[in-house]
This record gives sequence, C-alpha cells and structure tokens, in this order.
Amino acid sequence: MNSRRQFLQLGAAAALGGAATAATAVSRSALAALPEPVIQTSPLTQVPLVPNNGRPYNPVVTLNGWTLPWRMKDGVKEFHLIAEPVVRELAPGTRANLWGYNGSSPGPTIEVVEGDKVRIFVTNKLPEHTAVHWHGQRLPNGMDGVGGLTQPQIPAGKTFVYEFTARRPGTFMYHPHADEMVQIAMGMFGFWVTHPKQKHPLIAEVDRDFCFILNAFDIEPGSATPKVMTMLEFNLWCWNSRMFPAIDSFNVRQGDRVRIRIGNLTMTNHPIHLHGHEFEITGTDGGPTPKSARWPEITTDIAVGQMRQIEFIADELGDWAIHCHKSHHTMNAMGHKLPTLIGVDHTGLAAKIRKVVPDYMVMGERGMADMQEMEMPLPENTVPMMTDTGPMGPLEMGGMFSVLKVRKEQKPGDYSDPGWFKHPPGTVARQVGAGETAMTPATRDPGTPTSPAGPVELTVRKPGGNAGHSSHH
Repeated sequence: MNSRRQFLQLGAAAALGGAATAATAVSRSALAALPEPVIQTSPLTQVPLVPNNGRPYNPVVTLNGWTLPWRMKDGVKEFHLIAEPVVRELAPGTRANLWGYNGSSPGPTIEVVEGDKVRIFVTNKLPEHTAVHWHGQRLPNGMDGVGGLTQPQIPAGKTFVYEFTARRPGTFMYHPHADEMVQIAMGMFGFWVTHPKQKHPLIAEVDRDFCFILNAFDIEPGSATPKVMTMLEFNLWCWNSRMFPAIDSFNVRQGDRVRIRIGNLTMTNHPIHLHGHEFEITGTDGGPTPKSARWPEITTDIAVGQMRQIEFIADELGDWAIHCHKSHHTMNAMGHKLPTLIGVDHTGLAAKIRKVVPDYMVMGERGMADMQEMEMPLPENTVPMMTDTGPMGPLEMGGMFSVLKVRKEQKPGDYSDPGWFKHPPGTVARQVGAGETAMTPATRDPGTPTSPAGPVELTVRKPGGNAGHSSHH
C-alpha cells in the first residue's frame, strides 16, 4: 500500500559522515530539505499518476508497478529514490528476498516531460555501495552514474544527488552501474519515461500507455534469495518481477490506440509475441522510429539492454495472449538437466520405488501433461511450473505471459479487469459431435488433368561444350 516514511532513522553522524568529500554528496542543509520518500509495497498495478503540477502529459501505466511522485522546487522536479532490500511477491505463495527501490522491485517509474529540469536524490540503504545509471539519457558526463568512472560510488548509508535536464522524449530505464552482476540480478531497476512537451511528428497520442521490464531470477525451489552467479540457467522468468498468473492483464477499450513499452534486463533476448493484432515498433531507447522504418509485426525480438515501443489499434474483441515466444520462458520453477521420459513405459516401476521412497511419483511419460494432472506437493515458497485455470480449463502457462483484454464496454481511463471474454455463440472451437462427419477429400474436377498411370520418360537437357568460354588451367 502507499505510505510516507519519515526520512531515514540514521542519525546525523551516519547520514553525513564523509559525505561532503564527494562532489555529488548531499550537504547537511540539503539533507534536511530532501523530499519525503514515498514507499509502495503492493505488487498490483497502480492507477496512473496524473500530474498535478509542471507540464501536463498523459501518464503511463506500469504493469504490476507504480509511478514515483515528485515535488516542484524552484522550477525543478525533485524525486527521492531509496535503494534498499525489499521482499517482492513474485506470485501468490512465492516471495523473494530482493533489492530494489522505495519498497519494490522494480523500482517506481519516473515520468517527466521533455525540457524538465530534474533532481534525483538517491539514498543507499543497501549493505554495499551503489550508483544509478540513467540508461539512454543525454546528460552531463558526471551524472551518467557509472561508479568509479563518472562519479564516486554511493557508500552505504549515504545520499547522493543527480541533476540534469530531460533533453529528449522516449522510453528509458535506470539501473545500477556498481556491482551490477549482483544488484541487477537482485532486482534493481526501474522504468523512465520522458513525454514530449508538444505534439511530435513521430510520437502519436495514444489511449493506453503501458510499460514493463523483462527480468529473470535463479531461485531454487523452496528458497527465496536469487543466485547472483547464474549466467544462463535462470528458472523464473518475469515481467516487472512478477510471474504469470500473477502478471496483471492489459485492459483496453475496443478501438483504443495502445502503446506498450518494454525493456530487457535479463541475460538473453526475448521475442515478444502478440496474438490477434499487428503492431509497429514506434520507438527504442534511441528515440522515435522514423515512419519509413516501420512495418507491421506480431513478434519483436528484444535484446539484452534494449527498449522497444510497440503500438497498435486494439480492434479485435477478446482475450489475446501476449508472451515471450521462447517456450521455456512461459514456465515457472523450471528444473534443468532432467531426462526426457516421453514414451518410456513406467509400468510397475513406481510401486517398486515407493517401497524405498514413499512419495515417489512417475512423471513425463506422456509429456508435461503428466505434471499438470498430478497434485504433487511442492517445496514451500514455490509456485507450480505451469499453473492457472482459464475459462476453458487449465491454462498451461507461467512466467512471461499475460493477456490483452479488449472490450467494447471498457471506459476511457478504466484499467480494471473486465473478467473473461464472453464469446458470441458459434465462435469457439469445439469437439466434433456424434452426428457430424469429418471432412472428406474434395472431389477432383473432371476437367483437371490427372497424373499418368505409367512411367514418365524425362528428357534432360545438358549443357554443351565450352564454346564462348576461355579455358581455365
């Protein structure tokens, strides 16, 4: 829930000791005047934050996240980020010990307008130093946030301040550039959106504007802390540190122009696929995409460290899947290096093994369906691999998966879940009835030539000599 926290119970000595030695550290007088930090711990999608001062803009909706409030001071937008350990609910029944900002992982989205002067206070409550890189921003070199290169690291217990002007509109993010293998693997990142200050020829006005970041964890079943040394074999694939079925749906009105902004902070690429609609890539973290470079797509591959903006008209009613098209990324709590047992006859085997291991269960003979049908006990704090029930039965998805819900009755500005789609009669695939017959091969038109009954003699034309060609030696 939303709450406001008194600024850090650190004491003057802990908060200020040694801070004055760094050019970006906050002085004693400035520290007393910091914006009060806002904390959000709910994993649910929060309503968009409509600006109450500064330049107006149409706010984004952060999937399973929220936007950080600011205060205006002498014409500058001031934000306060707290880098700290957090507990994040990845899905009901599964919590993870992560690091994040302001009570959540991902951290809050920061929204500004092109030309805004911004001041971001960053207080470090981690057990180690940190720094914040403003991914994709044009700014003074000393504000770029690479610890040891462009600034001193922010020590534990200290507060630094970043100041720059948001020079160009677009889709960006922020994340550490300090011990980033650990800190990003622990969930430290957030979205940044810079809205155009006036009508832009390459940036359309949209009715719904969503954003989320792709991330992954390696958390062994039964545990709660990510293994930060993992390079490839992750087992929990997330959008904004949430796994399906705990990822909220995209709820839109039929006819809406929809923008979805996606960033990738995993260790691999992700082909994001949308059902039922075609979209265009209208922007990257490099800026808006020229119209001449756009084409209709239904899948876009997002590489590590990239941002992509896709836009489409939601004109098809229904519940449409949107997901990563790497099959193993739509599963939870995956195991690695398991043998494939499809087609292996287990007759009599389970009974023998149960004499030694009473809870042993046979699985995999018919594929993953075996696991769906079994009620196998899971370790504590572990979500099932493929779980959820849709309106038609088991929905065998997890991980990087959600649903675009397009409805006629969804009102502008209403982001609530309308429930499952009610299909018009006769528009759902069904089993063939007892009185129906399957298709028979089509009858050939009498005028269509048929294949000859006997063998066909083929005439092969071979090239002639080398006339006209010079010889080769």
